[in-house]
Amino acid sequence: MEPNKVDEASSKMSGDGDIASIMGFSGFGKKARTFDLDAIFEQTRRTAVERSQRVLEEREKECQMEEEGESSKSVKSSAQIQRDKTAAATSRKRESESSSDSDSDSDSELIGPPLPPQYSAQNDDELGRRPPGRTAHSDEDDDEEEAQEDDDDDNPVKKIPDTHEITLQHGTKTVSALGLDPSGARLVSGGYDYDVRFWDFAGMDQALQAFRSLQPCECHQIKSLQYSITGDVILVVSGNAQAKVLDRDGFNVMECVKGDQYIVDMAKTKGHTAMLNSGCWHPKIKEEFMTCSNDGTVRTWDLNSEKQHKSVFKPRSNQGKKVIPTCCTYSRDGKLIAAGCQDGTIQIWDRNLSVHTKFHCRQAHIPGSDTSCLSFSYDGMTLASRGGDDTLKMWDIRNFKNPVNVATGLTNYFTMTDCCFSPDDKLLVTGTSVKKEEGNGKLVFFDRASFQRVYEIEVTNASVVRCLWHPKLNQIMVGTGNGLAKVYYDPVKSHRGAKLCVVKSQRKEKQAETLTQDYIITPHALPMFREARQRSTRKQLEKDRLDPKKSHKPEPPVSGPGRGGRVAAHGGTLSSFIVKNIALDKTDDSNPREAILRHAKEASDNPYWVAPAYTQTQPEPVFAEESEEDEEADKEPQWKKRKI
Repeated sequence: MEPNKVDEASSKMSGDGDIASIMGFSGFGKKARTFDLDAIFEQTRRTAVERSQRVLEEREKECQMEEEGESSKSVKSSAQIQRDKTAAATSRKRESESSSDSDSDSDSELIGPPLPPQYSAQNDDELGRRPPGRTAHSDEDDDEEEAQEDDDDDNPVKKIPDTHEITLQHGTKTVSALGLDPSGARLVSGGYDYDVRFWDFAGMDQALQAFRSLQPCECHQIKSLQYSITGDVILVVSGNAQAKVLDRDGFNVMECVKGDQYIVDMAKTKGHTAMLNSGCWHPKIKEEFMTCSNDGTVRTWDLNSEKQHKSVFKPRSNQGKKVIPTCCTYSRDGKLIAAGCQDGTIQIWDRNLSVHTKFHCRQAHIPGSDTSCLSFSYDGMTLASRGGDDTLKMWDIRNFKNPVNVATGLTNYFTMTDCCFSPDDKLLVTGTSVKKEEGNGKLVFFDRASFQRVYEIEVTNASVVRCLWHPKLNQIMVGTGNGLAKVYYDPVKSHRGAKLCVVKSQRKEKQAETLTQDYIITPHALPMFREARQRSTRKQLEKDRLDPKKSHKPEPPVSGPGRGGRVAAHGGTLSSFIVKNIALDKTDDSNPREAILRHAKEASDNPYWVAPAYTQTQPEPVFAEESEEDEEADKEPQWKKRKI
């Protein structure tokens, strides 16, 4: 092709109208329809507005009809019907105009796939239409439900899951430790009776029995139990100087080393040298945990190195002297370590800087009272402290000099009384203590913002020591002073946990069946010693049942005079037998002397016992003769006779 012709062809192909003539056919067929989406949305919006106005007019008309006392509320007036017909005709006309406009503009608009026919209908349903079966009253109900939900969101008290409860019997002494794994499937409880019990919500039935009980620390009270963040191991803190780590089944994984009690500087020894007070796991690092002790130190440990601690934090008083930490905890991000001490101070360190405190409050609680618990809020900015001075205080760690809020009058007799935040961070809960038979222990809820006492739960007639509010289960676990572990839940607001075991009926104990003799296989035994092959256990049991010896068949009652030492019937007792055969025997002689002398003649004629022995030496027996002295002695009175 010549160059000028190529230029002409290229110039013709540059226009959309010349493509068909160059390629030799008239066109590409029917062009696809296109739509003006903005116009469609605008038309839909107008339709929705008109229909909403029509609904409002209908409601006003119904109200007027009710006021006038008309019998029927559903009949529309002629003007209303005419208005509806006019609006429907107008909407149909506009829809037809929009469709005709879109058809006329389809030739000049962009080519693309056609829009589904139900597109506009879906928009109408979404924006202006009410689903089938819905009425104005149902819309009002929805509005009321939404308002109710908003009220529930504003009122955190309604989120407390306390409508139902179950009671787990740990023992008879104080439940001083509770731990829940992160998934909420298992609960572990420990107490003053040295026992640690494992509870599996999915495996329990209505009997609510623990599946395992053990004493990991022998004769030491259990002070703290906590699952790691992965839930595979449990930290056990007891009254001795060595913390233990158990797996989920209670087997020993690790035991911390004990330090040298004769070393003055506690940072120079490898472990604690005095009784432990508390302990917890790191919230981010699964191998790290922390303990505090009466030796005046807070130590962090690594699960993989049990021979020595990881780092040491030493709380100090105003004079620089050693003070005893009674509780310890990590912040939510694991960067801070907080400890409450016996001198009333709360000291917080940076986890990586163990020398100087980062935050220090000198007079958090009354000196000499044991701070029983420290708990960080979920946002990490607020710290709650439960003091032995019957107070509950809330602190802002950014301004740690003075407490934000204080609640008083909360009796506390235990050094491990808990306080914790609700999962939504709007409530703070703690337990109160009571003396024996002097009232009921309570679970007290405080609003975090106003710190008002908004709710109470009377648990039992003993102190409330431990309390946990699991965020996933939305259930509250409580340990009491009389050996109970209670679980509070709501069937609607709570998930799994206690809901799994209360629906299972109690399993019946299977009766032990009669055990048959073990079958010994001897393939090469002689035929006379070979035992028949055991075909079925059930058949063998039936055969053994017919054998009176194997089935221990009771002996039948004795009929007749009796045999084999067994007493015959007639009362069936030995006393009745004696009465019948001896006491009532009429053949007995009344004179025993005559009964004996009747054998004298036979004995003299046929001697058998004594006389044959003297036949050789003394054939004629010689008897002693009575002398005069003997006769006189017999005549003397009894009191003159000489005693021999």
